[in-house]
Amino acid sequence: MSDLTSHAVLRHEPPVDRIQRFTWVERIMHWYTAATYLYCGFSGLAFFTPNLYWIAAVLGGGPTARIWHPIFGVGFVAGIFWMHHSWSQDLKFDPPDDRVWLDNVRYYIRNEDEKLPPQGKYDAGQKIYYWVMLYASIVLILTGIVMWFPEVLTRGVHWLLPIVVFVHCVAALVTIAGVMLHIYMSVFIVPGSLTAMTEGHVSRGWAMLHAPKWYARITARERRP
Repeated sequence: MSDLTSHAVLRHEPPVDRIQRFTWVERIMHWYTAATYLYCGFSGLAFFTPNLYWIAAVLGGGPTARIWHPIFGVGFVAGIFWMHHSWSQDLKFDPPDDRVWLDNVRYYIRNEDEKLPPQGKYDAGQKIYYWVMLYASIVLILTGIVMWFPEVLTRGVHWLLPIVVFVHCVAALVTIAGVMLHIYMSVFIVPGSLTAMTEGHVSRGWAMLHAPKWYARITARERRP
């Protein structure tokens, strides 16, 4: 490894023909949140139906999974709020551009991004996914606390507990559907997305195709003296 290359690696700089999309801190944040979510998701499915209770055995048994599920849940929601602190500005909706993108979402489904209106760092679909996950996570933590400590409900309102459990399950299923779509799009539909979250950088061609407004902002910053 040359001195120049080793210096770039130590500073987490992308190769010269690529641009940084995510810092190493952002990547740690993403994979930490993903890991905690996966534990919550699989253990939650084990509790959701007897047909999937075998998953609990893989996670150390039912009692163990029961103990760790809410703890990992708190860790997951902490990761979601960490993401919100870091990414919320880039994920705010831009009504005119995002509306046009959603009106032409068929091109996104066909993987014909060149026909879509220019987007920033994240497109309208990613923004919807982000905000759905954020609000669903808030529902999960609020209902989860009640399920974790059911004694917080007085005897007079204990009839609310089944409703809380139902809402918790609905919110969990919404996030599961969102995560499955997120993984599918990242791995199979938009090549380079997974690499961006593992290595931190993308090709300039990828940036120009999928996030032209963000690319223009980055290159303008590069041209400054």
